[in-house]
Amino acid sequence: MNSHIRYKGYEVEAVTQPLPNGLFAANLTIEESNADNRKAYSFDALDYFFDEEHALAYASDWGRMWIDNHQ
Repeated sequence: MNSHIRYKGYEVEAVTQPLPNGLFAANLTIEESNADNRKAYSFDALDYFFDEEHALAYASDWGRMWIDNHQ
């Protein structure tokens, strides 16, 4: 499952990864693009969840907070 949003000039893609133990890892990629350069940040296994939707929501929220703290 994945979610793609645009937030304050960044592309935020949250992705869940099912694991063999039944949990879901919350993964995230944040891309910043402007006229001069393009930067990408990748965060794997931010946390683990029993519910896939919770993992996706967590990664999306985490991405927005990261952007708010890095502007």
